[in-house]
Amino acid sequence: MVGVNEEKLIWTEKHVKAKLPKRDATSHKGSYGTALLIAGTKDMPGAALLAGLGAMRSGVGKLVIATETEAVAMIVPRLPEATFLPDGLQQIAQRQSSVDTFRAAAIGPGTEPDDLTEKAVQVLLESHMPVVLDAGALSERSYPFRQSPIILTPHLAEFSRIIGVEVDDLQKNRTYYAASWSKRLGATIVLKGANTVISFPDGETWINPTGNSALAKGGTGDTLTGMILGMLCCHPNWRHAVLNAVYLHGACADEWINTRSAHTMLAHEISDLLPVVWGRFEK
Repeated sequence: MVGVNEEKLIWTEKHVKAKLPKRDATSHKGSYGTALLIAGTKDMPGAALLAGLGAMRSGVGKLVIATETEAVAMIVPRLPEATFLPDGLQQIAQRQSSVDTFRAAAIGPGTEPDDLTEKAVQVLLESHMPVVLDAGALSERSYPFRQSPIILTPHLAEFSRIIGVEVDDLQKNRTYYAASWSKRLGATIVLKGANTVISFPDGETWINPTGNSALAKGGTGDTLTGMILGMLCCHPNWRHAVLNAVYLHGACADEWINTRSAHTMLAHEISDLLPVVWGRFEK
């Protein structure tokens, strides 16, 4: 367990350049798998769109968005590359649709923390793929031991609700609480905020140096969830996928403020900036 006064590991530009995946010249969409995103409602279709854009920009071969039927028509004009599972949350929660064919899954952006979401989470946790839990899928629960990773992406208020520690105390001891609860839950914790903390269940903990106040806006967390999902499908090592997604998410915000005000960035513009920012690390 990492204590508050222990040395912190920083995930740097050098790490990113060394660990980004290579895209084989003979590869095809099947090489990078199909991801499942359970997100959005008819009242919050934007959460599914933002996460979907993040995923499709982050290396996945195919993306299936499970969302309410009414939300599909709102998403398609901005993300025609995705396919859809209408009323997918209900289908998966009620085991009417299989999740066995997916390489990775994410659930929570734009969903309610209700019984239906909880049932869908349990279905995903029974699978053998990496699972990312965000927003409406973040609840106080225990997690089964599984070979594939569980990745939680709370901000401070969500983390406070999960573990019962006041936000002020969490803010002062973010590394300690992220590391200790990652070990306790058997889940990776991406504790979002300035210098996001990424803690793995074995105690390995990293601090992300990128990002700025431009990210303090609704929807940026949905985009990060999508980026983690997409990178899980193209990185050989899932830990590197998580760390690189967090780093590049923040690096896009840093790119934004080179020429523009931090007040003005919108969440979807992270995905717009990602191709150029990612490309710099491949040169």
